[in-house]
Amino acid sequence: MTATTQRMPVAYVPHGGGPWPFVEMGLDRAELDALATYLRELATLPATKPTALLVVSAHWEASVPTVMTSEHPPMLYDYSGFPPESYRITWPAPGAPALASRVRALLAAAGFDSADDPARGFDHGTFVPLKLTYPNAEVPTIQLSLVKGLDPEQHLAMGRALAPLRDEGVFIVGSGMSYHNMRGFGDPRARTAAETFDAWLRETSTAPKVDRDRALAQWSRAPAARQAHPREEHLLPLMVIAGAAGDDVGRTAFDGQVFGMRVSAYHFG
Repeated sequence: MTATTQRMPVAYVPHGGGPWPFVEMGLDRAELDALATYLRELATLPATKPTALLVVSAHWEASVPTVMTSEHPPMLYDYSGFPPESYRITWPAPGAPALASRVRALLAAAGFDSADDPARGFDHGTFVPLKLTYPNAEVPTIQLSLVKGLDPEQHLAMGRALAPLRDEGVFIVGSGMSYHNMRGFGDPRARTAAETFDAWLRETSTAPKVDRDRALAQWSRAPAARQAHPREEHLLPLMVIAGAAGDDVGRTAFDGQVFGMRVSAYHFG
C-alpha cells in the first residue's frame, strides 16, 4: 500500500434489515428512503475516491480477526424468508488480497493473531448498504470479521491498529445498527429505550477521544443499553471505527428511524 496526501474518513453506518432497498417488504417507505438517501450520499464523504474499502460487518464473527482474500468475492445471502429476487442481488466488487495482507500485518504489529478466509463472500452487512453507496461495485473491497466474545476494548484496539490505512487511501466502514433488538422493532413500547440509548450514543460518539473510548469500552452501563442491544454484534463495528478515528471527533451523520426505532450513523475525519 502507498501513502496518499488525503487522509480518509471512517464511518459507522446502519445497514437496515435484510435486502430492504432492493425488494418490496411492505415497510415504511419514508423511513427507508431516508436511510437509502444517506447511504447513497456516503460516497461523497471521502474527499477523494478510495483506493479500497475495508468493511467491518456485524454479520461475521471469528475466533481471531479474519480477512477475506478472494480476488472475486462471491455473494453470501445470509438471510432467509425473503422473496426469490432477494437471492439474485449482485454486487460484484473486486477483492483486494494485498489489502488483506496489509491488514494482517498491522494487526500482527499490534499483537493480534489473525487469519484469512479465501472463500468468504460479501454478507448483507456489506453488499446491501454498499450497493447503494457504490452501485457500480468498482472499488476493491474486503471484509474484516469481528472477534467472538465481542469485547469492546479489543475492538477499539483493532481499530487503532488499522488507523494507518486511512493514510493509504482505504475507506474503513463499520456496518451495523445503533439499535438492534429484534423483539423491539415495530413495538411502540420499545421506542423509549431506543431513544434513550441513541441519545447516549450520540453524546458519546461525538465526545473527545479519551472520553469517547472510555465510554464505548463500558457501553453496557449506558442507559437502556441491553434493551437496545441484547447482543452487541451490531454495535461492535462502531468500536473498530472509533479506534481507527484516533483524535478525530465524531459527528452524527444520520439521525432517523428504521422499522420504527431511532438509529444513527457517525462519521469521523
